[in-house]
Amino acid sequence: MSAQKLSIETKLTFHNGNTMPQLGFGVYKSERGVCEKSIATALEAGYRHIDCAQYYENEDLVGKATMSSSVPRSELFLTTKTFNYSKGDTVESLLPGLIESVKKMHPAKEGEQPYVDLFLIHAPSSGPEGRQTLWDAFQELKKQGYAKDIGVSNFGVKHLETLKGEKPVVNQIELHCFMQQRDITDYCAKNGIVVQAYSPLVRMEKSRDETLVRIAKEVGKETTQVLIRWSLQKGFSPLPKSDTPSRIRQNAHVYDFELSDEQMQTLDGLEAHFHVAPWNVNCV
Repeated sequence: MSAQKLSIETKLTFHNGNTMPQLGFGVYKSERGVCEKSIATALEAGYRHIDCAQYYENEDLVGKATMSSSVPRSELFLTTKTFNYSKGDTVESLLPGLIESVKKMHPAKEGEQPYVDLFLIHAPSSGPEGRQTLWDAFQELKKQGYAKDIGVSNFGVKHLETLKGEKPVVNQIELHCFMQQRDITDYCAKNGIVVQAYSPLVRMEKSRDETLVRIAKEVGKETTQVLIRWSLQKGFSPLPKSDTPSRIRQNAHVYDFELSDEQMQTLDGLEAHFHVAPWNVNCV
């Protein structure tokens, strides 16, 4: 993707024609008392895509922060996730919990349809039967208008290949130049599935990497900005997270420079299969 085409307003297009702001803002471990302020700062900085999950226990705070902002709901892109499945669950037994999440994320006025823009299966850990039952519930959730689109997270190629029904629009995985998961990204590219990148900043564990520091100096930016820019130029959807106002703004200030082909290739060469998240894309 060229520098001319990339801006904070850049959107990626799903296989069904719907779109999503490419740059997202993650709220993992954003605690009560901080989360709403962080989202307000993010919206002021130009973010319009907020990534949440049941597991984060702050869906209601996302709802409060976004609904109290001056940004219209129609301009926001809200994502949540679940992996809550117990043996014996059915579509009917799962739907109430999914709808509850939607209503937290979008506390709509009476008479309005609450919805999230994207609902993801958080992980494939519930096994083949559980994944499919959850996916069937997701398809029903979408049919009822509670989700504009549905997708998955932490899915390996075999999980994507065996999922029956509607094709996911997104697979959200740990993704940065130190953990590139090329088998998954290649599969997604060939099959029209957008890749979202969580932990794009490697949780700051590689901030002193000599190559990364050198490239940051070459472009006059912070290493975090280089990591986000790499992800953007790859065509991924990075989801940086911070509760520090200056860093939230800094992470969005990545559109006034471009990484050269040589710099991109050098960053590609940093692949080290270096995981910072516990999710297992190779589970049964």
